[in-house]
Amino acid sequence: MVHNKEVESEPRVYAYTRTFSAALTHFTCIVFTAFIAVLSRPGTSLFSWHPFCMTLAFSFFMTEAILLFSPHGSPIKRFSHKTKGRVHWILQCLCVCCAALGLAAISYNKHLNGKAHFTSWHGFLGLLTVCVVGLQSLAALPLIYHSLAKGWSLAKLKRYHAASGLVTYLLGSTSLLLGLSSAWFAASVGGYTWYLSALCPALTALATMNQVTSAYMAKKRLQS
Repeated sequence: MVHNKEVESEPRVYAYTRTFSAALTHFTCIVFTAFIAVLSRPGTSLFSWHPFCMTLAFSFFMTEAILLFSPHGSPIKRFSHKTKGRVHWILQCLCVCCAALGLAAISYNKHLNGKAHFTSWHGFLGLLTVCVVGLQSLAALPLIYHSLAKGWSLAKLKRYHAASGLVTYLLGSTSLLLGLSSAWFAASVGGYTWYLSALCPALTALATMNQVTSAYMAKKRLQS
């Protein structure tokens, strides 16, 4: 009842702003992913799969997986929380698969060209992010199959999952930003295009961080 009163008393301008922010986040991640796909032209070379798969994983699949729980921008808002959780996990699995393919593509490409692996911050952080997102998806299984959570509080597991998921998403966003500083991307774009491109993962990261922290603070208010 407290939650309903808070929602009803919330000024409409806040609700409209949050809805617009969610819609803008959807639009940004889709446009950015499409832009990188056009730029990299996946299939034209082994390397081309790396930027495409990594962007598809962390800009599209992971962003959409988190936005599923947005009260103002979820495309399946009217579905049950259980259904949202399962769709969220499927999108996260797709994220892991794409990220693993992107990592395999760049690793094999470097091997063929006799180049060292993971020598840059982008390479090191990208490897770390792929490992973390894989573990994050496996750790979510007890939230889907509650029998695996014996001896654990589901409420605490959800909080830990949300917090670690936010860290993982920020790692992915940072990896994308570092990728935009690569020689390949710098040579492919020029002028204001680079700054507009860098703005995309930065904006989606800020919007996602705001959604997760707002949801956590709302739960804390309800419990107090």
